[in-house]
Amino acid sequence: MNATSKPLGTSDARDLAALRAEVERADKSGLHEDATDTLHELADPKLDLAHNTIGVRQGSRLVAYAMLYEPEGVQDVARFGTAAAVHPGLRRRGIGTSLIDWMRRRADAIRAERYPGVPGELLIDGTSTNAGLAALAERTGFEPCRYWFTMAHDLHPDRLPAADAPAGLRLAPFAPALDEATRSAHNDAFRDHWNHTETDTTDWNTWYTGHHAFRASLSALLLTADDHVAAYLLSDEYVADSVATGLRTFTIGHLGTRPAHRGRGAARALLAHTLAEAGRQGYDKAELVVDAANPTGALKLYERMGFATQRGFVTYARPLG
Repeated sequence: MNATSKPLGTSDARDLAALRAEVERADKSGLHEDATDTLHELADPKLDLAHNTIGVRQGSRLVAYAMLYEPEGVQDVARFGTAAAVHPGLRRRGIGTSLIDWMRRRADAIRAERYPGVPGELLIDGTSTNAGLAALAERTGFEPCRYWFTMAHDLHPDRLPAADAPAGLRLAPFAPALDEATRSAHNDAFRDHWNHTETDTTDWNTWYTGHHAFRASLSALLLTADDHVAAYLLSDEYVADSVATGLRTFTIGHLGTRPAHRGRGAARALLAHTLAEAGRQGYDKAELVVDAANPTGALKLYERMGFATQRGFVTYARPLG
């Protein structure tokens, strides 16, 4: 294939969205993005566009890409997340293998420079039904290390659960004045989860409450008597999802309870409130992603709350060094 490669830039947002739309039509992951979403991703202040991204073009058309995300707050393993894809019409020509080799070499170089002596892993993700990705992963030295599910709730009034706030806690809408307290609660709630590192203010403002998809009206907090955030639920709405499916959908992006407040029904109360509020606001569907091995038993909770599994995803890992 006659192709050229160079780092991605923010001017590639529209072409990246078009490529991902072609990939979605083939892989059916249920993930939809528009140029606003991809521009936000490319503008991430922590993404080194010049060194950690690559775009492959055939003529003027973007046909493949890869992004490497550097780890932060490394403890036991330096894990490098990735995003990559090849146009469905150009697969099985060695492009995917070349992109993985590029990501591996770049991750190895960063690990050797910044985390010498620390074990490293390169991670790639995809749907559990993507046989091509599974074969590519096996061929290039990856093994499955984590499984995830996307789940959905149809918001039918008969299936909306009810739950009261736990004793000693009060339900409150998300408020900007409690943004930093919510970030603190998030870090406390997820510190015992796989691959979690401290979410700093830059990431919080980029990917959480500062993201253009964040919906404060579908987000809620559980507060103690002194306004300490005991638990929280943050929601997003991706316009591209509704355009693609014809359903007004929102995503429960982050739901967490501080360890000291677990086992009292905090998550259930937040979910019940948010699902009911979404119904009142005219939404058709709620979605979320859950780790199949979540240490707090979240999968079972969501099933009891009326969510049904839609798709499975796999994270594949390959050792570095």
